[in-house]
Amino acid sequence: MGTPMYRQIADDLRAMIESEELAPGQQLQTEIELRDQYGASRNTVRDAIKWLTTLGLVETRPGQGTFVVKKLDPFVTTLTRKEGEVAEGGQSTSYLSKVGHSLTPSTSAVRVEIQPAPEHVVTRLAIDPDTEVISRHEQRHIGRTPYSLQTSFYPVEFADRGADRLRSSKNIEEGAVQYLREKLGIKQVGYRDWITVRVPNLIEADFFKVPTDGRIAMYETFRIAYDGNGNPMRLTVTVLPADRNQLIVNVGDVPDL
Repeated sequence: MGTPMYRQIADDLRAMIESEELAPGQQLQTEIELRDQYGASRNTVRDAIKWLTTLGLVETRPGQGTFVVKKLDPFVTTLTRKEGEVAEGGQSTSYLSKVGHSLTPSTSAVRVEIQPAPEHVVTRLAIDPDTEVISRHEQRHIGRTPYSLQTSFYPVEFADRGADRLRSSKNIEEGAVQYLREKLGIKQVGYRDWITVRVPNLIEADFFKVPTDGRIAMYETFRIAYDGNGNPMRLTVTVLPADRNQLIVNVGDVPDL
């Protein structure tokens, strides 16, 4: 059995994309033009476009047409820390390709909420279901590219005991780990990362400018920080789109990348 016509069209267009005869961001010919060029039916051309969309090579913008997807140079995030280093909610990030790039990270103003603990926070912080928590939410960019959403959760009790800057939308310049150690004597001694993969919700799709159909998955990391008594002291949830992020975990004595 021969190759279906829609695959022949898709393979043709794919070769043009991979050779950059069709450059990133360039618009494909219209559906009518492709039908005329290949002598194919409307449904055949549409199936070819759907196939390329599934492969992540093109995207269709309502009312505009179909465009070659701009490939992003991935950010590489190292989740682990070397011995003796203190880990905050964030991680160490660099570009996959070091050539011609400089990191210009930026973070939005912190949005602070006091709320009843959501179920996933209750479970991971091992707190009572009616406990209130402080959430500190940030949007993060590298250059102009949105690369992560991050929310850290703390028991309101910490602020009531004197760590009142957790309630402020101002950035904690020295980092929450050091602040809690100095203010309350709570020392972070370790953390556990729990990583899941899922489709984006509507807020994430809008921020990262990705489709909502799951073609681009979200990494979601749950970092649970522990004090010297083995008690959870903070939960940081970070969402990173898979089209621009890769994650690294180092174990033992390994060289820097």
